[in-house]
Amino acid sequence: MASAMDDLSDQDWAAYLSRAHDAELPQLQELNAYYEGEQPLKYLHPELEKELGEQMTQLIINWPRLVVDSVEERMDVEGFRHPETEEGDKELWRIWRANGLHVTSQQAHVDGLVMKRGFLALGTNETDATTPRVTAESPLQMYADFDPATREVRAALKRYNDVDPLTGTLLARHATLYRPGKTVFFDSGAPGTWKETDRDEHGIEEPLVVVLPNRARLLLPGGVTELADVLPISDAACKIGTDMMVGSEFHAMPRRWALGFDKDDFVDRDGKPLSVWSRLAGRIWATARTRKEDGAEVGQFPESDLKNFHSTIELLARIVASLGALPPNYLGLLADDAASADAIRSREARLVKRAERKQLPLDGGYGRMNRLVGRLRDGGWDPALAQIETMWRDPATPTYAQKADAVVKLHSAGLLPTEQAWEDLGYTDAQRQRMRQMMDDQATRLSMADLHALTMAPPTPTPDPNPPAPQPALPAAA
Repeated sequence: MASAMDDLSDQDWAAYLSRAHDAELPQLQELNAYYEGEQPLKYLHPELEKELGEQMTQLIINWPRLVVDSVEERMDVEGFRHPETEEGDKELWRIWRANGLHVTSQQAHVDGLVMKRGFLALGTNETDATTPRVTAESPLQMYADFDPATREVRAALKRYNDVDPLTGTLLARHATLYRPGKTVFFDSGAPGTWKETDRDEHGIEEPLVVVLPNRARLLLPGGVTELADVLPISDAACKIGTDMMVGSEFHAMPRRWALGFDKDDFVDRDGKPLSVWSRLAGRIWATARTRKEDGAEVGQFPESDLKNFHSTIELLARIVASLGALPPNYLGLLADDAASADAIRSREARLVKRAERKQLPLDGGYGRMNRLVGRLRDGGWDPALAQIETMWRDPATPTYAQKADAVVKLHSAGLLPTEQAWEDLGYTDAQRQRMRQMMDDQATRLSMADLHALTMAPPTPTPDPNPPAPQPALPAAA
């Protein structure tokens, strides 16, 4: 069904996607700041912040990064293969590594977990037609528009700037528009407009962009952040931690009180008034006033205990562990069960399952990427690539000895082929190929050795078909 959006020009699409991206950018930048540990301090009374001034330094407890990295560390792509084969597709893996995706795909996973989605952008390679270009893109630079009828990407825009590295001056603004059948390149024109500089009429019926969403839903195909539930708890922990550090100043230097003084009595050597903080945290007080004549008296309050901060942070850590499916030891908490192998696997069960859930939608995205790669490379759709699947490293973390023992028992019983045993033990596709070659070489050497042994062995005497008759034995001497 046609819509009004189909009549937009390329410049109109670029302007529309720029506005939509600008509307979402503040939220994405805030999420990115939380992951980088650069979020502002919340839950702090403005008067206290004003009173302490430069003495107030925020303590960042970066649980958002821990929640994200704990999942991302278990999501390693090891290759691509067709369902009916045991080996990975060597050509697709070559293109993957030639584009550096064995590194940048992990960065796209992190961006997707933090900022709702990552992107893969494809294009023709003018220098090597057999290796299409594939790049991982950040949601801070790219935005995709979904067709509300099909929930498929109908347009996407990447914006980036040339900046002077010495002065930080903006030199130029660029954009790339991805539409069905074409990719259009722009430079900035008048304010709010784009000027076309080049285009690639590739003729493919869909935009050369793949979205890698996190927790996509039917009405949210662009995904949601993994940090939605964790951010309020992280803010509370940073506030409690900062309060603890402020409290430690009073704990190390107990608060003092003074009777019979006014503010003019608190001055430095030059007669300048001391700040409130200096009056509170001063190590030594000296005065000419006396208790008897002037009614002056000084003292100090009892020292404070920081255990209430410790218990509050521990409570918040347990909440984060529950929301993030993290084992207690990831947050430095003591678990109730013994540290046995079964207990470790039980603690990580939810985290492993969460990583496996992330792999399925990413598998769909990488499958679409490979189909587009084949289309760009061959000039036509390859039906075999419609069933391509992503090979993931096992997200579980059993001990190697336990896993090897189980695999050996299944292989010895004939229930597990050698190829599957290698895969279960975590060997990569390249390692499995080398192992196959080693086994072939070993079989060849054994065959050659057997042949050599047969040729060098002394000939076996051929039995005489007419052996002489046995002679009668001579009589024994008397």
